[in-house]
Amino acid sequence: MQILIIGAGIGGLIAALSLEAAGFDDIVVAERSAEIRGLGVGINLLPHAVRELTELGAAERIAELGVEPGTLAYFNRHGQTIWSEPRGRDAGYRWPQLSVHRGMLQLALRDLVEERLPDAIRLGHRLLAVSDDGRAATFELPDGARSELTADVIVAADGIHSAARAQRYPDEGGPVWGGLTLWRGTALVEPCLDGRTMIMVGDAEQKFVAYPLSDPSLDGGRQRINFIAERRGGGVGAGSDADWNRRIDRAPVAEIFDGWTYDWLDIPAIIADAEELLEYPMVDRDAIPSWVFGRTVLLGDAAHAMYPNGSNGGSQATLDARTLAYHLATAPTIDAALAAYEADRRPATARLLELTRQTGPERVMQIAHERAPEGFADVHDVIPAAELERIAAEYKTAAGFHPDQLNARSSLGARVGAA
Repeated sequence: MQILIIGAGIGGLIAALSLEAAGFDDIVVAERSAEIRGLGVGINLLPHAVRELTELGAAERIAELGVEPGTLAYFNRHGQTIWSEPRGRDAGYRWPQLSVHRGMLQLALRDLVEERLPDAIRLGHRLLAVSDDGRAATFELPDGARSELTADVIVAADGIHSAARAQRYPDEGGPVWGGLTLWRGTALVEPCLDGRTMIMVGDAEQKFVAYPLSDPSLDGGRQRINFIAERRGGGVGAGSDADWNRRIDRAPVAEIFDGWTYDWLDIPAIIADAEELLEYPMVDRDAIPSWVFGRTVLLGDAAHAMYPNGSNGGSQATLDARTLAYHLATAPTIDAALAAYEADRRPATARLLELTRQTGPERVMQIAHERAPEGFADVHDVIPAAELERIAAEYKTAAGFHPDQLNARSSLGARVGAA
């Protein structure tokens, strides 16, 4: 079976690894960039994604790049704890949660693809169109020439600005702005709390998120963290022109968080000391009625770009890739495989998209702000423990990583022709 993957981002590369592990070896990955540079800042890989990477033989290499968080904690603007829960193996999962630099992750996945599928990646291929039957793709090359690649299956993993999706939904327009501006960066700081905690501070109007990316022993006791600062309005002002790598001055953003300083965290100082600061709008895309167009199928952000609430974008792309490979290996026909993949993944991600627009598990921060804007003596006077637990469990279940659900689920690993 000939398989063409469009896009060498995280989703496309994991799709290539998943398909190779399932017994397919005639795979081409067409990437529009002339070089895979490993851009970006941090990403969380949740246990359901790490399970898949483990089964692909990639998790150990990726784990060396980052940190295994043990706790997730939510705080209000006053630095008071709203909710805290264990994460990864500390929460009873058989697999950890991993926090890594997105660019380092992409480069590690690229290296694995090159090891297992030599010469599969073709750079400088910008997708122009896919044929009506979904079995041929036309690309523009760096010199302006055009090239056509054919395949039995085309996997469009070409991101939030997917050309393959735009061809099928020409009136959709650009990504939908949610009204928030995000500033993302990394900084080298003294470890926060125990050095293994992912923190979220604020509410739906303004928020700060941070998690560790490195072991303090590597930097003389300091620790590299990834952070996201966000505020409603301001900054970019529109979501239709999302630029994930726009660098901006740090001082004005630090001023927005003036006063957000606690004995365990100094948010303005972290922003001011950022190694770089990237600004972009909080955008996603509406759910669509179909991901399959003949023999072309959408995957990752091309299919279901969603807000980062819940830290699930990369993890869902990983599940897409593994699910697609499983069905291609086990279904009686290619068309049946693509239909089964869509039936498994499209409703699940549509539900998750809905939850992320409601801020996902971070909803506890907004509830605390609405019920006690000046803070509280005891959070359970504001939000009962049962309500906090329900919100956390609801999101884990929808995203496919409730520990009971994940630990018991059968493997997505399969090989062509296996009995």
